[in-house]
Amino acid sequence: MLQTGTLVTMVPVLLFLLLLLGPAVSQDAQDDHYSLTYFYTGLSKPSEDYPKFWAVGFLNDQEFFHYDSESRKAEPVGPWRHVEGMEDWDKESKLQQAREDFFLDTLQDIMDYYDDSNGSHTFQGKFGCELQNNGSSGAFWKYAYDGKDFIEFNKETPAWVPLDPAAWNTKKKWEPYVENVKEYLEEECPDIMQRYRNYSRHILDRQDPPSVAVTSRTTPGEKSILRCQVYGFYPQGIGLHWTRDSEVQESKSGGDVLPSGGGTYLSSVLLEVPPQDRHHYSCHVEHSALAQPLSVPWDSRQDTGAGDTGGTQSQ
Repeated sequence: MLQTGTLVTMVPVLLFLLLLLGPAVSQDAQDDHYSLTYFYTGLSKPSEDYPKFWAVGFLNDQEFFHYDSESRKAEPVGPWRHVEGMEDWDKESKLQQAREDFFLDTLQDIMDYYDDSNGSHTFQGKFGCELQNNGSSGAFWKYAYDGKDFIEFNKETPAWVPLDPAAWNTKKKWEPYVENVKEYLEEECPDIMQRYRNYSRHILDRQDPPSVAVTSRTTPGEKSILRCQVYGFYPQGIGLHWTRDSEVQESKSGGDVLPSGGGTYLSSVLLEVPPQDRHHYSCHVEHSALAQPLSVPWDSRQDTGAGDTGGTQSQ
């Protein structure tokens, strides 16, 4: 089973989207890493909430275009709506329409193989390429059926590698186009990514510093729970921890970086503090948009009873 940032089941769809928006790009390498990734999803029995097919494109961790079987249009999203000349979206719509037909035909072939044309099934695809500033590159193309690995492309061989019994039929149909797939991953995709990158530097390379909120919650006779939340930052790589008298503390929970909307991220860490503890606790934050790390102290004198207390600091 593929892990976070790869192919997962479409049920529930919100969980799938959350995983996609997770750290598919290494946080430590994000400043010198660019990737172009497409995610395709097809449903055999679409509902009112979801179309039969849709596709999204990501530059690094930012969605830049959307297409679905209802609108039949590829359209830029977010800040890319205001980027002129990046793509001929009418031409891109025709390309996505052709990919939709091909994608849904493959889904039907798999259902026919398992003699289950009346069932509810999901077919997903992920493909794209990435580039490091040091010149190294990579590419990927893989599919999943009902949340399980189905087939993936090995560009070194080159060949499609079946990961499901039905995928052997798919491999046979796709074999005449192996060289086309290899050429797309090694040449066309990097060229497209480089062009998109040139139009998107002001979006992808921006630096939004985090705002920091330190709060605490306690009840009489119990430990205090300190919470440090950082939000509104980009890129997603961030260092976040509590210190006691300048010594790093192991947090009770938290630390995950999640999308907060508008192309920025949020994260938080929790720490338990014994009753009447008078040590000096601070939330330590490091981010590429900060000229220097932030250290936001917790004032235990504000922690007077049940509920949240604390303050906020912005850079």
